[in-house]
Amino acid sequence: MVLALAAVAYAGVFAAFLLLEKPGLGIGHFFYVPICLIALVTDGALGTIAGILTAGFYAIAVEAAPGVPAADALTKATVIRLVTFALVGGLIGMYASRNRQLVDNLREHASSDFVTGLGNARAFDEELARRCAAGAAFALVLVDVDDLKEVNDVHGHAAGNDALKRVGQVLKQHVEPGDLIARIGGDEFALVTSLPPEQIVALGARVNRSLAQEGLSVTIGSTFCPADGQTATELFHKADDRLFAAKLVRHNRATVVALATASAS
Repeated sequence: MVLALAAVAYAGVFAAFLLLEKPGLGIGHFFYVPICLIALVTDGALGTIAGILTAGFYAIAVEAAPGVPAADALTKATVIRLVTFALVGGLIGMYASRNRQLVDNLREHASSDFVTGLGNARAFDEELARRCAAGAAFALVLVDVDDLKEVNDVHGHAAGNDALKRVGQVLKQHVEPGDLIARIGGDEFALVTSLPPEQIVALGARVNRSLAQEGLSVTIGSTFCPADGQTATELFHKADDRLFAAKLVRHNRATVVALATASAS
């Protein structure tokens, strides 16, 4: 859109130059407008090229304008104009490009978890809202790292962070392209996936098999849109309730096993 606006600006300044320009009026200075527009949406190199081409365009306008002597097309002032057009385009393009890179970096950091490099709660909220608005079927899976507090207490927070990184890596290995994985709490991850319901349990089993060699495991709770709800709040609360229930089952099972072992000994 900005490039189209630059083209319109070129045409408008050129037409005004032909109709109104006379020695000393200075309509040609408005050629800086399209140069700046092009530079703002490109980079330093293209901004410089735009400035050079505009200098040539200006010379053509001088040749064609009835109120300006044709001899003014190629003078020392033309060389100065070429340099200034190129410098303005190059400098604005360079800083505009750098500013876009900085904004992209800030946006990436704002949506990334500093420990795992995955998405964070903000990225998760945005993706969940987007999926709900789209209306297509998807699954929301909450993943809780088992006994992370114990890892932190026994081995320190560095080991806990390593455990979180490993869980994030394994989750990333088992999801589909286009799925979102985010760390949304201290020991909790969220997966927004297109996997059908019958594959979610299998996903959890694969993840736990991969983590077993490091002595890690996860518990999952899932909901499905639209079967379990159509809003982000409904889906999240139901997934959280199911995750809590799964954690209770796991804890009770571990307690029963521990009691049985103690009785046998």
